[in-house]
Order: sequence, then structure tokens, then C-alpha cells
Amino acid sequence: MKSTGFYGQTVKRFFHLEQEPVSLITRSLRNAEIAVTETRDDAPVPGVSGEMGLQDANVVTLMLYDYPNCEVWERGTRAIKYDIRPGATYLYDMKNDVRFVINKPFHALHFYLPRSALDGIAEQSGAARVGELPAQLGVGHDDPVMRHIGGALMQALRRPAETNQLFIDSMMLAFTAHAAQTYGGMRSSVKVSRGGLAAWQLKRVYEKLDADLGGTLSLQQVAAEFGLSVSYFSRAFRVSTGLPPHQWLLRQRVNAAKQLMTVKDLPLSEIAISVGFANQSHFTKVFSAQVGVSPATWRRGSLGIQESEN
Repeated sequence: MKSTGFYGQTVKRFFHLEQEPVSLITRSLRNAEIAVTETRDDAPVPGVSGEMGLQDANVVTLMLYDYPNCEVWERGTRAIKYDIRPGATYLYDMKNDVRFVINKPFHALHFYLPRSALDGIAEQSGAARVGELPAQLGVGHDDPVMRHIGGALMQALRRPAETNQLFIDSMMLAFTAHAAQTYGGMRSSVKVSRGGLAAWQLKRVYEKLDADLGGTLSLQQVAAEFGLSVSYFSRAFRVSTGLPPHQWLLRQRVNAAKQLMTVKDLPLSEIAISVGFANQSHFTKVFSAQVGVSPATWRRGSLGIQESEN
């Protein structure tokens, strides 16, 4: 079986896209690659799709367009025709060599979920291994949680430079747990701890995240410092701080920016980059959301002077 996951170049070839689509990837569960990719083609070249790649994995697709009279092939044989509904979630088993006849505009999010990820989330939850997911052709699931996760990831997919790895890890961990519970019937046998991190653990986490305001650290790297699973660490961190790790990191970026903005002649564009934002626009958006005013307005009020920066 091929080892390439269903993202990046594989998705480009499967849908015959002109450019490689953006994919967000996490490796926070036993080094399993879990990915999400947005695909959209308003004028596709008619034909049969390429190969997904045979492996023990599922593709969980959240449809954003309707796709009536969709013809699907499985293991080299025409299997079914059905109407795909926008907003519905569909499961596909990559072991079955699923292909589609592409002859209409399409828009969807595709989550790549390998067996190793399902095993990893079950292990962390103290649950039995998840069996085969119900990847029945033609069956669309009304799944509001998937719509919520998909909506949260859309902006990240369209502005990947503005997205930190902690956010990607958190969202993909939530997706994997949801898929395992909702479609795989996973039930945790471990009592969920409501406690937070110890003071010394929290101090070390703060030091690591403050030293990486750019957001390159993964949840796995931080949790491994204490021998904790990413699920346990994320939950305990939120109990201790009131925020998930990725939101705490954004708050620290804003706090660091405030300190730098007391230097009158330091441009906002330089401050934005130095504290881990992708650019000044990204900085302004996050700062305004957290503080309630733009950086320039806050700086003028803080310094008590009139400046011309936007």
C-alpha cells in the first residue's frame, strides 16, 4: 500500500487541480499525520478522478457545494449514483479505491484520518481500539460538530501564515476524537481529570511558549516535556489558565507587542513580525479583537501623543 496521505500533491492529482491546494497537518498523535485540505474547482475538466492511494485510512469529507447525481466507483467498478448535499459529512475508506466522476463544480473540506491516528486517540482515552468507520457510499451525515470544526479551519486554510501550530494541533485533535466517538463508537474508560498543571509545569510551559511566540512548537513537543498525552496536557492547561494553548499564545503576542509599542519610533510592521504575527494586518486583526481598539489607537492613548500610523 502507498504511504502518501490524502493531502497536498495527492489531492491535487486526485481532483486534477491546476495548483496544489493548501493542507494543514498535525503529527501530535503517535506521529500519525492527520490533515485537512480545501478543494474547489468551479470549472473542472470532466473525467474520472485519480487515485486516493490504497492504505488503512479514511477520508472524511465536509461538502460545501451540492453535487447532484454523483457517480462513484469503488475497486474499479461503478458502484452508485447519489446526490451529495452541502453541509453533510461523508466517509470514504481508502482501502476501497474510491473514485468519482468529476463533471460539475465542487467545493469541500477533506480530512485525512489514518488508522494510526484512531489508535492513538483511543490509547490516550484509555478506550478499546476503534473498528472500521461506517464508510457507506451515498450516506451523508448531518454533523453540526464537523461543520463547526470545518468553519474554524477555513480561515486557517486560507491564511496559513497567520495560523500557529498549536491551533492546528488542537483543532485536528478535536476532529479525531469526534470522528472516533461519533463514527467509531469510542468510549473512554479513563476518568477525566479536572485538575490543572502543577505550578512548576505551568512555569516551564510559559517559558517554552514565550520563547516561541512565532508558534512553531507543536502540542506534542510541549506535552512531551512532562510525559503527558496531548489530550491530557491540553485539558490541564485550559483548567490552569482558562484558555487553550493557542489562544494563550495569541494573548502573549499581544502583551509583548504592547511593551514594544511604548518605543515611540518603532514601526508597527516591525513589532508585528518580532512578536510572531505574519504581518501588520494579522497583528491588527488579533490585537483589535482582544483589546477592542487598533494597535495605532492603543499606542496613541498609551503614549499620549498623536501618531500617523495605521
